[in-house]
Amino acid sequence: MVGLSQHGRLEGCSCRHAPCESEGFRSATVMTAQSCPRQHCATTMDSAALEPSLYTVKAVFILDNDGNRLLSKYYDPELYPSMKEQKNFEKNVFNKTHKADNEIAFLEGMTIVYKSSIDLFFYVVGSAQENELMLMAVLNCLFESLSQMLRKNVEKRTLLDNMDGVFLVVDEIIDGGVILESDPQQVIEKVNYRADDSPLSEQSVAQHITEKLALTSNVLQSAKEQIKWSILK
Repeated sequence: MVGLSQHGRLEGCSCRHAPCESEGFRSATVMTAQSCPRQHCATTMDSAALEPSLYTVKAVFILDNDGNRLLSKYYDPELYPSMKEQKNFEKNVFNKTHKADNEIAFLEGMTIVYKSSIDLFFYVVGSAQENELMLMAVLNCLFESLSQMLRKNVEKRTLLDNMDGVFLVVDEIIDGGVILESDPQQVIEKVNYRADDSPLSEQSVAQHITEKLALTSNVLQSAKEQIKWSILK
């Protein structure tokens, strides 16, 4: 609710003009936000809302064809801070989109772009003022990167078997809501580099030791054979 202050300015409105004098609002009548003659509180044309920001992505999540969460990352701490709020939002998004033929939806003040594949649904979420093309570029990069990593087999079982790689892909595309990369090929190259550079697991270490021992054994056997033949000569 907004009203007029004693100085004739609309209270609760960010408008910097003086509507009381120029547009006849001299009474102290309490009005709704839509009553502001400039409508700064009622529209998305508020200058503060249009300020450019690097923090384009509010959230990314992947759901199965029953709406169950497989992966989710929220980048705005003020947006659905609890797990319960996040899952309720995801449920509402799924109910609105899983039977729709569109690629974009608007829900709870958010702009949502999405794509489906077999038994998976991919979502990228931005603010109401966010450019849909930017969000769609992120979504396409995510999908194409996973498609390459999973060898075109983008379905639930394969995704769950490769969750470490899936998280790496997401982290290469988005960091804290900022878009880092939109080229799937670059994402895959970076993910492969990080995977090669990661510490060896216990299984990998054991396999590495076994291979080294086998190689050492072969070298020793070869040396024994050479000594044997040199003695016989």
